Amino acid sequence: MTPPAGTSVAALDQSAARRLLELWNDQQSAYVAHRDLRFDAMADVLRLHCPDDPTILDLACGPGAISDRMLAEFPRATAIAVDYDPILLQVARRALGRYTERVEVHDVDLVADGWEEDALAGRRVDAVLTSTALHWLAPEQLLRVYTTAARLLPAGGVLLNADHLRYDESAPTLRDIAGRHDAQVQQETFAAGALTYSAWYAEAARHPELAGLAAQREQRFADRPPQAPAALEFHLAALRTAGFAEVGTIWQYLDDYVVFARR
Repeated sequence: MTPPAGTSVAALDQSAARRLLELWNDQQSAYVAHRDLRFDAMADVLRLHCPDDPTILDLACGPGAISDRMLAEFPRATAIAVDYDPILLQVARRALGRYTERVEVHDVDLVADGWEEDALAGRRVDAVLTSTALHWLAPEQLLRVYTTAARLLPAGGVLLNADHLRYDESAPTLRDIAGRHDAQVQQETFAAGALTYSAWYAEAARHPELAGLAAQREQRFADRPPQAPAALEFHLAALRTAGFAEVGTIWQYLDDYVVFARR
């Protein structure tokens, strides 16, 4: 609920934002089995392939889960985190505040032309990371984002995209198993106390500063319906088309993958 005009609104402090980030991680673990293993695989690639002071572009960063994990794991890393959801952006800004000059959080619409200039202003990055986010893009939008990412990376730079890449009708047994596994994990995790996706936003809205952003969030996404899931083969083909020299996967659990691309 938005407070009356003229009423001061207490700022979301770092402690409250960290709590919301933790609740987000718990919530996402209901929808993504073995979610931490995704991030372990990403960290291994950074550790073994990238410089020890990498600059990371965190695409559709949400409340800052990837940036938080990588900045904690790599003390010399810096992160540029971008998102379009005003509520998630505000949580990320405060939750990542402990890293001070090692992180930037930018309001960026990946669908808009030139989004990279808003965030990077010509800077190059060593790695582009994203998790459970780019499935909101239409296929042609996803290809444009991959093409832009390839242009931002130097030779040898990497992109890692962790997401559900659903089985299609050619694999009915696997599709059934994956679907039933998702349902089982969600039932168990919600029963243990994790919030659902919508319940997380309701919890965030208990803070007046975030509640005041709800209308802006609704307006921004009003004309962006969910997209049909793209298969693994589409992602690999799109990455090749975008200009990446080597593509593949570094982790898989049923229909959940971490897709890899090297510039």
